[in-house]
Amino acid sequence: MTNKTLDEAAVAAAWNSNAELWAQEVRSGFDFYRELYTLPAYLDFMPSIQGKQVIDLGCGEGSNTRRFGKLGGHMTGVDLSEEMIRRARQTEAEEPLGIAYEIGSYSELSAFEGERFDCALSTMALMDGPDFPAAMQEAYRVLRPGGELCFSVLHPCFVTPANRWLRDEEGAHVRLRVGRYFDKEPFVEYWRFGRRPNTSELQEYVAPFAVPRFPRTLSDYINAVTGAGFRIGRIEEPRPREELARQHGWLDRWYQHAPLVLFVLATKD
Repeated sequence: MTNKTLDEAAVAAAWNSNAELWAQEVRSGFDFYRELYTLPAYLDFMPSIQGKQVIDLGCGEGSNTRRFGKLGGHMTGVDLSEEMIRRARQTEAEEPLGIAYEIGSYSELSAFEGERFDCALSTMALMDGPDFPAAMQEAYRVLRPGGELCFSVLHPCFVTPANRWLRDEEGAHVRLRVGRYFDKEPFVEYWRFGRRPNTSELQEYVAPFAVPRFPRTLSDYINAVTGAGFRIGRIEEPRPREELARQHGWLDRWYQHAPLVLFVLATKD
């Protein structure tokens, strides 16, 4: 997989390959950043969805979509990966919440008529597609007037193609170095959930996740949202909760120095 082939087909193929282990580890609670930091903060930030028609853009295997469904939203999930959607549908069949899942791109929502939804949510997915402006235009199209868009992405100012934590002599994180902020060349990042237990059952999986990345600047994100016609009502750069930062050094570094994620809430006027 080269940079020149990092299109939506490559993204779908990567997540199809990731799907089995990803679903297993996420559903086992091994994504501790999600469980302790990014999702609780997002749930506090997002608008009420009780009784609303909601589309989840980049829903993956559906764990977050199901959490939204339990908050009262009438959920539809969309994802490029057939394998992710297959697992989401399987869970829905086993424990029905009335969620519909569709295979497709959040940058091309032709399966849905205009003004169908009251709210569009997306958690940590929109940074992993090649055409963010098109995603915003499609979200605008499928939302009703007054509908809300709420998304989270890795913070573009601090999660750059060349960021690195620097430590002092005692091993404490003392600063975050960022670099190549303006470099928008797509690349594939290879990583694993760093806090997962090293049990023998999981040792058979030796390959890391392959995640295509599409770097953008803060202005790329904001201008695409407003360019699609949305009015931005709120932006947040959440910190981990102080009590959790005291317990976990890997959260404390984000508490002390920089936000890991960026939240945006906007309205279709």
